[in-house]
Amino acid sequence: MKILIAPDSFKESLSAREAADCIEKGLKSAFPKFHTKTIPLADGGEGTLDVLVTGGGGKFIKCEVSGPLGKKITAGYGIFSDEKTAVIEMAKASGLELLKLSERNPLKTTTYGTGELIKDALSRGYRKIIVCIGGSATVDGGMGMAQALGVKFIDAIGKPTGFGGGELNKVCRIDISGIDRRIKKTQFIVATDVKNPLTGSKGAASVYGPQKGATPAMVKVLEAGLNNFSKVIKKDLGKDVACMPGAGAAGGLGAGLHVFCGAKLQSGIEMVSQALNLEQHIKNSDLVITGEGRIDGQTVCGKTISGVLDLATKHKVPVVCVAGSVTPEAAVLYKKGVIGLFGIVPGPMKLEEALGKAGVLLYNASRNIGYMLKQYRG
Repeated sequence: MKILIAPDSFKESLSAREAADCIEKGLKSAFPKFHTKTIPLADGGEGTLDVLVTGGGGKFIKCEVSGPLGKKITAGYGIFSDEKTAVIEMAKASGLELLKLSERNPLKTTTYGTGELIKDALSRGYRKIIVCIGGSATVDGGMGMAQALGVKFIDAIGKPTGFGGGELNKVCRIDISGIDRRIKKTQFIVATDVKNPLTGSKGAASVYGPQKGATPAMVKVLEAGLNNFSKVIKKDLGKDVACMPGAGAAGGLGAGLHVFCGAKLQSGIEMVSQALNLEQHIKNSDLVITGEGRIDGQTVCGKTISGVLDLATKHKVPVVCVAGSVTPEAAVLYKKGVIGLFGIVPGPMKLEEALGKAGVLLYNASRNIGYMLKQYRG
């Protein structure tokens, strides 16, 4: 049996490479004769930078930027082997993984550091920039990113606003006269894993705000702020982004990049799949095992597993999914070609403990899957 192991990262615990290794070791502990191949994946979220640049033989550049709460950190981005394209992963500068649980507050967190990474790439002469926008700690509509690039957001008394999602409702006017002029000469592509709009019940605040530390009260403030932000954008810049698919990705950074950088939004998993020739690897396999930290109703909306399933279904290759947690809504995947959904946590466990033991838990679950497959093969 030829098994392709192609997972995404398990957020806050395992990289895609680490997850793939755990799955492979678990399978082979049950049956060493399995023929396995590992291809770590990403969908535009955290880990996409490593998958694209390492897989393509590129290099990495480090620089000092502002973290989600303004503290200086060392972050980095990648350069493709063609030496013409920069790949920026916003999570490296503005990601949830950079904060403790107690620090998560999307009213205060900003994408300013992501803007600084873009500015550094522009300064080094790169005129094609791919921005991967998953795993954010922010719901600021990309305002911080734009501030770093020279855009001014003016409040009711004519002063520049501060940073973070809590400032969105104060924006009355947008001044783009000071925006970095090199942006117009640069092609921007956004790799995203979601198609959510900026506002509304499926928007950035309502769906993703709680994951970034927002209380119900904060979600209301953020939603009002994003609504105001989108109205001012439409009034001053003539662009309507409130309902644009993908605008709500990374707390609205999708909208910000489109408005201020002219970026085009593209499916992250499609980009990665093409770069790694994933379809051919799936076609040559008898089974695919994929997974990520959480499988839920959003999984079918442009996530890694969704992209894998599309290609596997095309070539009639069965798929098994593993995850840190599997919600009841994930059952819809059985209609998409999945033959098994497995959560790796065996019983009640605190989140911090589960994250700390993710490698062992994934190995154990994969070993159990391996024993099942061993019996299946005959």
